[in-house]
Amino acid sequence: MMHVVLFGAGHVGHALANVLGMLPCVVQWVDARDELFPDEVPANVQIEATDAPEAIVDEAPAGSYFIVMTHDHSLDFTLTQRIMRRRDFAYFGLIGSKTKRVKFERRLIERGLAPERLQEMTCPIGVEGIADKAPPAIALAVAAQVLRVREAVRASATAGAAA
Repeated sequence: MMHVVLFGAGHVGHALANVLGMLPCVVQWVDARDELFPDEVPANVQIEATDAPEAIVDEAPAGSYFIVMTHDHSLDFTLTQRIMRRRDFAYFGLIGSKTKRVKFERRLIERGLAPERLQEMTCPIGVEGIADKAPPAIALAVAAQVLRVREAVRASATAGAAA
């Protein structure tokens, strides 16, 4: 089953947790700000109120889908660095603009990340062609992108098993 680690409990995080809550997956929803989480979440969504989100990255199972959309660019970068240390994730999506991506790429390379690994980071996130910036629209676009990746992973595994 798909394991999604969602960092950020802002408006888009709420919308995405609700969308993912309707899909066959396990969602770890992570934020330090416990008061932002709703009282009730879908059965497949686990709330992780923690001041140590980096540990969640390290503990996530191989093949996880990481989505970073926190309120803090510095935290986004810390999580990005930690996720990119791994080589076993299925998807890593970072909310932000192309400008944010360029800045993060430069900083990652300065800190020793091989430039060819940058393609493993998806930023901006969401299927292309959706300009709507409303949280539900972003959530649907991101969920669609994650599903697309899941299908590609499944197809690759099936092709590998058949070979």
